Amino acid sequence: MLRQSADGMVTHIFESLALDGLVHAVFTRLGGVSREPFATLNVGRHATTGDRAHDDGAAVSENHARIYAHLGLTAERVVSPHQVHSNRVTRAGVQDSGRVVPSTDGLVTDTPGLALLLRFADCQPIILYDPVNHALGIIHAGWRGVAQAIARRAVETMQETFGTRPQDLIAGLGPAIGPCCYTVGHNVASAMGYALPDWSQVMSIEENGWRFDLPVANAQQLFAAGVRKIEQAHLCTACRNDEFFSHRADMGRTGRFAVVAYLKARIGEEGADTSRARDASLGRGTVQTDERAETHPAEVEFGGSTQPHSLHPPGLPAFQELLGGGP
Repeated sequence: MLRQSADGMVTHIFESLALDGLVHAVFTRLGGVSREPFATLNVGRHATTGDRAHDDGAAVSENHARIYAHLGLTAERVVSPHQVHSNRVTRAGVQDSGRVVPSTDGLVTDTPGLALLLRFADCQPIILYDPVNHALGIIHAGWRGVAQAIARRAVETMQETFGTRPQDLIAGLGPAIGPCCYTVGHNVASAMGYALPDWSQVMSIEENGWRFDLPVANAQQLFAAGVRKIEQAHLCTACRNDEFFSHRADMGRTGRFAVVAYLKARIGEEGADTSRARDASLGRGTVQTDERAETHPAEVEFGGSTQPHSLHPPGLPAFQELLGGGP
């Protein structure tokens, strides 16, 4: 990814998605007005501290306004979901402008000028762009999303709605908690045994649980869905909680950073809803590049068998036991 600074804000963009038809930005926690523990660019209106205190609503509104101004947007051009760790992916069109879509963790659109905004604090943002059909998606994918195959669901939604071919998609996997900082319980490990083509590549046993590689899990599901162009951010939100909000590193006392993307209109579109299929229900100016983070925009390859060693790894609880939740 490329780290950029402009207008007092720090953002990151994917090299593979720096295309003429797309505007996107992964914002950090820097450049806003919220106070600790939400300092400073918190966009989570319902983010809470351990004592359930909320951020000041006026501060959150100002943070949104700064993000919109940075990208040359207005609030009326933005659609956002109320994220609930589901695998629901919803198509957004002009009728959704300025709206919050309930109980949704993924949005897709082919409407030029309609911006998608999602919020994160350790879960992984995934941007999907189809340059052939000029369609866009953003999803929120934590371990529960992986367990419910939200990455694959998003690819299938774009196939059904826009005629997207998975091999045409370009995927950007943004900052998320990395395996260096992410240990989970047996319930999460068991879920990965069911959800992934090869759980052994993302889970390693430790004395008191399992170490989990969330970015590789999401990349594995995308690859299994046919996506071959996958760029990983290689930025751990827990290691870099000076720059990103991290629910785990900040012990739950934290805000949410924004990921925003929208399509530029092509000739003859001018912001109209150009969907060619049935509904799916399921920048401003230039910026100066400060530094180049480690990035691997090439295609992802997974070695070895594409099948799991077992759908129910020995010693792990049965899938039904996962209904009790977990870390």
